[in-house]
Amino acid sequence: MNQNIQQFKADFFKALAHPMRIRILEVLSEGDKNVNELQSILGSEGSAVSQQLSVLRNKNVVYGLKEGTSVIYSLRDPLIKDLLSVAKQIFDNHLVDAISLLKDIRKET
Repeated sequence: MNQNIQQFKADFFKALAHPMRIRILEVLSEGDKNVNELQSILGSEGSAVSQQLSVLRNKNVVYGLKEGTSVIYSLRDPLIKDLLSVAKQIFDNHLVDAISLLKDIRKET
């Protein structure tokens, strides 16, 4: 595979590699929001939200459009919503496997 494509993918996944950035993407997958709305939903201070949005913007995962005095943030690609859904399914599958293993262990003891 082309080295540039691998680097692009690695950079993309690095942009997702933070709990607050994942949560921001989950919120934005439900609809566009400004920083104040994101701050309120996330229960986090604005500087932390702005910092994480900056990472996501720099990696072209989200974009912002200025409307008056606010910037409204959106997912750059709606497929990110699907990516988050697939990631949740993978996580759920791992949990099901772990729970099943735990039940087997408990049966043995």
